[in-house]
Amino acid sequence: MSRIDELIQKLCPEGVEIISLGELGTFENIGVDKKTIKGERKVLLLNFMDVMRNKNIHKSILSMEVSASESKIEKCNIKQYDLFITPTSETRDEIGFAAVADENISNAVYSYHVMRYRIHEKNTVTPYFIRYLFESDDLRIQIYKASKGLTRYGLSAKDFAKLRIPLPPIEIQEVIVNTLDLFTELEAELEAELEAELEARKMQYTYYRDALLRFEGKEMEWKTLGELFEFKNGLNKGKEFFGKGTPIVNFTDVFKNLSLTKIDLKGKVEVSEKEKVLYSAKKNDLFFTRTSETQEDIGMCCALLDDVEDCVFSGFVLRARPKTPKLLPKFCSYFLNSSLARTEIVRHSTYTTRALTSGTRLSKIKIPIPPLFEQKRIVNILDQLHALVNDISIGLPAEIKARRTQYEYYRNKLLTFKPIKN
Repeated sequence: MSRIDELIQKLCPEGVEIISLGELGTFENIGVDKKTIKGERKVLLLNFMDVMRNKNIHKSILSMEVSASESKIEKCNIKQYDLFITPTSETRDEIGFAAVADENISNAVYSYHVMRYRIHEKNTVTPYFIRYLFESDDLRIQIYKASKGLTRYGLSAKDFAKLRIPLPPIEIQEVIVNTLDLFTELEAELEAELEAELEARKMQYTYYRDALLRFEGKEMEWKTLGELFEFKNGLNKGKEFFGKGTPIVNFTDVFKNLSLTKIDLKGKVEVSEKEKVLYSAKKNDLFFTRTSETQEDIGMCCALLDDVEDCVFSGFVLRARPKTPKLLPKFCSYFLNSSLARTEIVRHSTYTTRALTSGTRLSKIKIPIPPLFEQKRIVNILDQLHALVNDISIGLPAEIKARRTQYEYYRNKLLTFKPIKN
């Protein structure tokens, strides 16, 4: 019997209490925006990506400065053991990432894109335990079901407060946190070795991809995307229309893939016959991510390689429908994700609080038109290189995925408790 099992038998043999997060602390999203106002004090800003990328928050990771009034600084301060959570995103999968402030951070505030959760002092709970709970399947499912939105999904402070968690005695919480910290550290070390090797392969792939797609000095026809494609904005529907109906090309489908086939499309949406026509997604269409948190992620390109009956596409992406058969869709996708094209796409995007692009802006990007036999040759070479680096079913990515799956299994097992029967 493990140490945790022994403690459960000793301290809560009949089960543990299930309570709402609102009973333990207070959620607030009164944060600061990124505007700089003359006369206000400059302070460090904890932003959305700081929370997404870190489990623990400390002053050294904060790199952005904003100006804020003294009252705003006082209300939006960062204290040791505060939890910060991502409350909204374009996809439900990115809602509810959590990080804990390891220290009091003076002269700093949190962004209005972040939710602060401050635990009441009287409660016997460690914030690190709650942070791990935000990664558990049970809480992820609750967050997914509670999320609302049309163009962005999210939970309000009241929604977060209603989420329910198991609350074992503090002694059990601390042992679980220590166990998961150790397991996370060991896992991180092993994964770092695999990631380093994978990164080396990705750099090698990027080098060869860009070399194959560099046509300077060669006799080559170049045209703008506006001359070759017709751009169209996507479909926006309420939450209640998703989950059943016809296939839809979503933001994550485009962001994570160079090309899509019928089996890759998991999303469903209910649409009218008119919407099927207006927002159709057909074989050989290109899709671009329309909006993102950072300019570096804007305008990622993906090609649809199959005919999918009644398929439509999301308002978070742009469709580019070819006017000519001169270009292979996969060649387009490879080129438009190359370093040269990405630089131009980012340059033609806008950024205030979010990065944005449009059909008008993408229409200005130029693309070469080599002979079809040359396009096929390049695609065949890059398909092989891409598979070595990115195919989740083989090689290093598969091993990394297997380790993460193992970690998630044990984490969920440690964070699952028998509730007390009333």
